[in-house]
Amino acid sequence: MSKNVIRSITAIAVLFCLVWLVGLGWAVGEYYAGNKEKVPERSTATNEVKNTKGLTIVALGDSLTRGTGDETGKGYVGILMDEIKEKTKRPVQLTNLGINGQRSDQLRKQVQEKEVGRQIEKADLVLVTIGGNDLFRGGQGLMDYGTGDIATIEKKYLENLKAIFEQIRRNNPTANVFFIGLYNPFIDLDQGKEMSKVVRHWNYDSAEISSAFPKIIFVPTFDLFELKVNDYLYSDKFHPNSKGYRLIAERVASLLTW
Repeated sequence: MSKNVIRSITAIAVLFCLVWLVGLGWAVGEYYAGNKEKVPERSTATNEVKNTKGLTIVALGDSLTRGTGDETGKGYVGILMDEIKEKTKRPVQLTNLGINGQRSDQLRKQVQEKEVGRQIEKADLVLVTIGGNDLFRGGQGLMDYGTGDIATIEKKYLENLKAIFEQIRRNNPTANVFFIGLYNPFIDLDQGKEMSKVVRHWNYDSAEISSAFPKIIFVPTFDLFELKVNDYLYSDKFHPNSKGYRLIAERVASLLTW
């Protein structure tokens, strides 16, 4: 076979191959043009992973837990909940079990209730305010702070506080528990300094009880109200106003690690 014939056959074969490739490309293009939904598209958007696991808060205690005196109705618990939502970007479920006028012996009984125990068991965070009604008789002031009566009252209070913490830990061994210390709403009265000594002593002993339990944190508030107490009190001169509750909430929020 001559070289010219071989070259002709080769050229024809190459030509047919090119025609076949062009036809194949046209057919594929037409197929996807009519089936756009089958063509995978590369997403250019960045998918943001959101933490949707919620946080559960249980609040226990007295009128401070209820927010009595706060014109906004939130109290330190509500303000703190807003802070946590903003900081964590997670939903927050709150169960507020505070009772106006509640004393430590009453809270001790409350935490032993089955439903209350169930709520504590689910909690990621437990907030507690108690002691003000034991010491101040619901805003009436100290009955006789210069005698041994206060020591007797404190002894019973500390026994109740220890039992409350023990019950909380039985229900929930791992939740962070923030126990809010006492302030002196009567510091500007004639006997305010003597009363402050009693309050500081109670706070010290309460902090010692708290420190005996894992992840129970004593939160001091005495200093927040010490210099300008009347600026942060409600008209009853006992409960905090909205500014006072915000101070407490910010103090607790500063201790959160989420």
